[in-house]
Amino acid sequence: MTSVVPPTIGIDFGTTNTVVSMTYGDGPARLVRFPTTEGDLFAFRSALSFHNLQGQGGEANERVVEAGPWAIEAYLEDPLETRFIQSFKSFAASAAFTETRILNKRYLFEDLLAAFLLKVREHAGEAMADLPPRVIVGRPVTFAGGNPDEALALQRYEAAFARLGFTDIRYAYEPVGAAFFFARQLKQDATVLVADFGGGTSDFSLVRFERESDGTLRSTPLSHSGVGVAGDAFDYRIIDQLVSPALGKGSLYRAFDNRLPIPQRYYTAFARWDQLALLRASRDMRDIRSLEKTALEPEKISRLIEVLDDNHGYALYRAVSGLKEALSARDRATFRFEAGSILIEQEVERTSFQGWIAPELTAIETAVDQALARANLPPQQVDRVFLTGGSSFVPAVREIFYRRFAADRIESGGEFESIASGLALIGRETDLGLWTMQAAVSPAA
Repeated sequence: MTSVVPPTIGIDFGTTNTVVSMTYGDGPARLVRFPTTEGDLFAFRSALSFHNLQGQGGEANERVVEAGPWAIEAYLEDPLETRFIQSFKSFAASAAFTETRILNKRYLFEDLLAAFLLKVREHAGEAMADLPPRVIVGRPVTFAGGNPDEALALQRYEAAFARLGFTDIRYAYEPVGAAFFFARQLKQDATVLVADFGGGTSDFSLVRFERESDGTLRSTPLSHSGVGVAGDAFDYRIIDQLVSPALGKGSLYRAFDNRLPIPQRYYTAFARWDQLALLRASRDMRDIRSLEKTALEPEKISRLIEVLDDNHGYALYRAVSGLKEALSARDRATFRFEAGSILIEQEVERTSFQGWIAPELTAIETAVDQALARANLPPQQVDRVFLTGGSSFVPAVREIFYRRFAADRIESGGEFESIASGLALIGRETDLGLWTMQAAVSPAA
């Protein structure tokens, strides 16, 4: 009697984008697509919006929640009445983040993630109408943040994914998912290093793939490493160099007879897109407004207030992303951030950008070497290198691998789909314990 392979689902909840893939029987992994007016998409932006309806005749604190491109659309239509949050995965493992209040409602991290996932399911329509009990969720090797609490992050994930009805929630390292995706094209046995560059983390896994006599592909995990810096950290370096000085960083204010520097903490919020959204509703906002009266360059503080009050974070994100993309293709590009009354424009050399991100490049390079050391493998014994994720296009990042591996061993691709598709394929493995983990402590119901 032929056994029936149950459907499996893999979800890559990313800092920038979220991708869902499913398998049916022993068929290939297929991406879940989301119909929009401009065509179907499968990379669903990891963003939330909370739109206040009170000014449109709604009840006090009545809100409409949206996610993905619909969240962006809601924000662009009415930025002053819309709370827009992106990159919120970055504080999944932060014990310091306990809650945020949006339109006088309290949201824990798991509330934000659950709201996001429910909208993902809603916009997927029939494709996610009947979900299997088991889900394989991607997780970074090292969560983002200064002192990440892995157990806390997985407990929060557990609570959120359970609200979709999943009863068997398992977690697999994101680069391992990418390795399973990449393994489809292997023609012979190979040791593969996968480097996954997301928005919040850079993760690395070494996996050995061997073909059995019956054609079955057997895989063995060798090592993992990761570091909590990636694309968002690169963004912060651009902002710190090009934008923050125009918003008052490094300038002074008067306090009685003294001249004091503007507090740096107002600008460290720009290190993470989620914190930028939260700063707008924080106590610091009152202090920033008062600084405008005593600043020696009040016009700069006025710009900072406008960026926060008028919710220009998304426009800033677009400008920074555009510069990174341009500098990946050219030696020089123009940075241009225009929003409201603000215009910041400057020519940037690729070499300057590479100097700004030197600390992150060093951390990434160290993590690559850690993966090799933990597997006790020299670079010459790695047969294939697979680079995936948006920041893999940054020339200085790619150079880390060209210095260690022959160019003909390095490949890239599947920047959006590789992890989710691989996670769904992992869900069909007979020994799931070899590839996945579960939350150490189940959250309270």
